[in-house]
Amino acid sequence: MVANDKPGTFQYEQTPVYTTSNGCPVMDPESSQRIGQNGPLLLQDFHLIDLLAHFDRERIPERVVHAKGAGAYGEFEVTDDISDLTSIDMLSEVGKKTKCIARFSTVGGEKGSPDSARDPRGFSIKFYTDEGNWDWVFNNTPIFFLRDPSKFPIFIHTQKRNPQTNLKDATMFWDYLSTHQESAHQVMHLFSDRGTPYSYRHMNGYSGHTYKFTRPDGKFNYIQVHCKTDQGSKTFTNAEAGQMASENPDHHTQDLFDSIEKGDYPSWTCYVQVLSPEQAEKFRWNIFDLTKVWPQNDVPLRRFGKFTLSKNPENYFAEIEQVAFSPSHMVPGVEPSADPVLQSRLFSYPDTHRHRLGVNYQQIPVNQPLRAFNPYQRDGMMAVNGNYGANPSYPSSFRNMTYKPVKPSQEHEKWAGAAVAQQLPVTDEDFVQPNGLWEVLGRQHGQQDNFVNNVAGHLCAAREPVRRRTYEMFRRINKGLGARIERETEKLAPHPASQAAGVAQARL
Repeated sequence: MVANDKPGTFQYEQTPVYTTSNGCPVMDPESSQRIGQNGPLLLQDFHLIDLLAHFDRERIPERVVHAKGAGAYGEFEVTDDISDLTSIDMLSEVGKKTKCIARFSTVGGEKGSPDSARDPRGFSIKFYTDEGNWDWVFNNTPIFFLRDPSKFPIFIHTQKRNPQTNLKDATMFWDYLSTHQESAHQVMHLFSDRGTPYSYRHMNGYSGHTYKFTRPDGKFNYIQVHCKTDQGSKTFTNAEAGQMASENPDHHTQDLFDSIEKGDYPSWTCYVQVLSPEQAEKFRWNIFDLTKVWPQNDVPLRRFGKFTLSKNPENYFAEIEQVAFSPSHMVPGVEPSADPVLQSRLFSYPDTHRHRLGVNYQQIPVNQPLRAFNPYQRDGMMAVNGNYGANPSYPSSFRNMTYKPVKPSQEHEKWAGAAVAQQLPVTDEDFVQPNGLWEVLGRQHGQQDNFVNNVAGHLCAAREPVRRRTYEMFRRINKGLGARIERETEKLAPHPASQAAGVAQARL
């Protein structure tokens, strides 16, 4: 099979012979062996049995989060020198290019959910570098709902379905948010029109987490990465998003595929924010707190590259459903920070891939690095790369290997202390940045009104005690905001008598 000049279309070099899965030619793939014209089927019909057995196993577990998504291949190019910050080979010289694959997704919805739903968006890229795969596992918002990883599965449960009714439940949704008010900043993003992007091509991507860019001498800087869409940021209103969910629930998926198909290749310009360890110590906010941004007035953006998506996958399942991203997939020159949510993701992502795709998920072609040699990691289900042949499975004196020195950063960041189990308390500082975003929305025509209406339209379905607690959360952000949301929500909320009858309510 070879590609035509037109991206995404193919012509076949020859007419293949249809066979069973083991290669035996089959005369008629739509017939079955049986006794006589109307007799029972024969168990010896391997083609039929194999076809049915494989069909029963076609579906693999969908991602627990980020189930619905789309992706494409592309290329990253270094545009600006940042060799003073990091020794990452991919970023070593201006003009250097690296192949990549990207996947964009909704977070909370199931595989069949509409693309335009109000939800954060996943924004992941796998770079096939000369020193291993480097994954950016980002979101389209620079912050998240939580800063303690133990809350993540609990939070996600509240965004899914009620365990009794199997319905989405506004009370569950807002009960969690109003009792975990460190989420306020992300709520401000989610219920503005930023929560319903027009397409995957028209949204930004953010690392959210703090990472470390390191140099060979072991010194480092703390960094965050921003990917700014070159198509311009564009969003739906709540009404437009709802209409699109009805008209074309796969709008984002189709938009990305069609734009690449016709040669309108989307691109993003990449920037880095940088704080030295000394600057980090004096910074107003905890740089490991995922609910906070680094204001760009204080920590300016520094451009370093651009990636462009120019090739659609040939097979969605093989290349997009099976692509496996993890923030622990790193290369020399970048390291994780002490961000606790990031630290937990370093384990959780590969663990879910081993469950969903198998222990040898990195042997799947879309996940294969350009080169890897680790003969001590072998066997297991679907070991299909030769399993390292006769190479010894231990450090053998009869098998020489080259060991490249990769020095972890040691300067400045040294930890000592007692083991503790505690959450960071919610303080007034947690509402400073959300209020800042509310003020930004006030400088954009109609955006504050849209925000209030978006919240009211969703919150009105929650039980009254949850609504009241949520109004107080918004008052902590801005008194006027809280008052407006209460006024508009109570106009839409059902009468208490109706609530008692169970109208529009799902019991917890």
